[in-house]
Amino acid sequence: MTPRPTREQSKGSLALLRGLTRFLRPYRVQIVLAGIALLVAAAATLAIPYAFRQMIDLGFGANGIQSTTHINTYFLALFGVASVLAIATAARFYAVSWLGERVTADVRSAVYAHVVTQSPEFFETTQSGEVLSRLTTDTTLIQTLIGTSISMALRNALLFAGGLVMLFVTSIKLSSIIIVMLAAVVLPIVLFGRRVRSLSRDSQDRVADASALAGEILNAMPTVQAYTHESIEAQRFGHTVENAFGTAVRRIRARALLTVIAILLIFGAIVFVLWLGAHAVIDGSMSAGQLGQFILYSAIVAGAVGALSEVLGDAQRAAGATERLMELLEVQSPISSPAAPLKLPPRRANGAALTLDHVTFHYPSRPLTPALSRLSVAIDAGETVAIVGPSGAGKTTLFQLLLRFYDPQEGAIELDGIDIRQLDLHTLRDTIGIVPQDTVIFSANAMENIRYGRPGASDAEVIAAAKMAAAHEFIERLPEGYRSFLGERGVRLSGGQRQRIAIARALLKNPPLLLLDEATSALDAESERLVQGALEAAMVGRTTLVIAHRLATVQRADRIIVMEHGRIVESGTHASLVAAGGLYAGLAALQFGHA
Repeated sequence: MTPRPTREQSKGSLALLRGLTRFLRPYRVQIVLAGIALLVAAAATLAIPYAFRQMIDLGFGANGIQSTTHINTYFLALFGVASVLAIATAARFYAVSWLGERVTADVRSAVYAHVVTQSPEFFETTQSGEVLSRLTTDTTLIQTLIGTSISMALRNALLFAGGLVMLFVTSIKLSSIIIVMLAAVVLPIVLFGRRVRSLSRDSQDRVADASALAGEILNAMPTVQAYTHESIEAQRFGHTVENAFGTAVRRIRARALLTVIAILLIFGAIVFVLWLGAHAVIDGSMSAGQLGQFILYSAIVAGAVGALSEVLGDAQRAAGATERLMELLEVQSPISSPAAPLKLPPRRANGAALTLDHVTFHYPSRPLTPALSRLSVAIDAGETVAIVGPSGAGKTTLFQLLLRFYDPQEGAIELDGIDIRQLDLHTLRDTIGIVPQDTVIFSANAMENIRYGRPGASDAEVIAAAKMAAAHEFIERLPEGYRSFLGERGVRLSGGQRQRIAIARALLKNPPLLLLDEATSALDAESERLVQGALEAAMVGRTTLVIAHRLATVQRADRIIVMEHGRIVESGTHASLVAAGGLYAGLAALQFGHA
């Protein structure tokens, strides 16, 4: 069974961000350029207080001649530093913003590409709404982290370190006092930072819960409205949203408390030290320019610490988002192609041979209940075999194993003499065409929905497949014919029309093995007659397995297999099975009214 992504809370939050390094690695040049711009901007910022000191002490000093000589120079130098700061800051902003957008797009694509390769086992334990939440909300947090927070963190770390050095250059005594006081800020930041990370993860999980619930209900609106559950579902969603809001409020409260503590401690320390500096100027042990320089560097250091505390909060949220995304990327599907896949023999003119040898299978969600039990059957190339039996007999499960959505716990399935586990997944599935019981229609036009069976097919081939499936006539009557948009999940079509689109899609694929899972169940009598004739023509030259509850559709099959409780209980032609008086005879009596 594929494990649901785990949520380890013991990892350090910053360590979780290492998962992003593989997405950053391809953009080393952009990172270096952003780093250069960052260094230049930080250096320009740190140069401004020194320029102010020179301007105050030399430009406004007691010596008037020196003042007249130097004041213009220092003001021009100050403007020059500001110009460099502006250009470097703009370059840094562009580089890191581009990097944030690029990496976010790469993460989204990588996660989605990985998720779509997972077997159905994965989706038994993971809601699609939760996956969508991770692809949207979580990647947005990562975009903020890379496009803003990391840059701000590095910038303020440089300003903090550089400002600290310049504070000691300006006044060792005052700097020592302020450093001791600022050190007291670190402890509450660390303690509350952990709390913020935990609440951020909980907040993201509650948003994912709301997304999952909304997706489930929106996909079932006809049923919801038919049972008049609109207000009930609205209340359920409202309750889920309120849970998310409550968790978000706790996160906001923790961040607000962290902010107020940091600001009070930082500026309390600065005010006290500046009070000492003012007395030093009065005593003559420090010049006015030095005090001005110390004030500016203190402001830079304090601002850097405050900004770092804010960035830490963003980093905590992004760490939770990164953890959730990396969990998805780390999930490995139990169904995969072998390292050295075998090749199928050249396609026969009459389809593919199929053999099941003592196949036993349990669904991961029902490990104690066998869906198939020691099932053995051999199907010749070109043979049409109908599979009938009561609901829950294992008919659809058999199709899922043939497509290798799951692997049996015991036994083997062979296609043209080769175990399907030794075949490349794409090779295996390219040889199989399926018309499922639950028809899937994509949000595209009729032409593209049918072409999904073979993306490289021409328009003429698509139309030919539609004609074989008795779909051409109703498609032509649509407002824009084959270019008509069919709506989300095909809501603009009837059930029978959707099923004929699915049949046309399978026929366009032209596979050697055709699986029909109740392919005519949603058709009226006239459409069923048309489609049945088309399917019989399509069965020529290929092996066909047909699941049907309507026995009238399978009477002309070469062989009928009767399943019950995951086992084959009868096999033969319609006439021989009716004569045998077993399970099939009972089903036939119910449908045809004869003993």
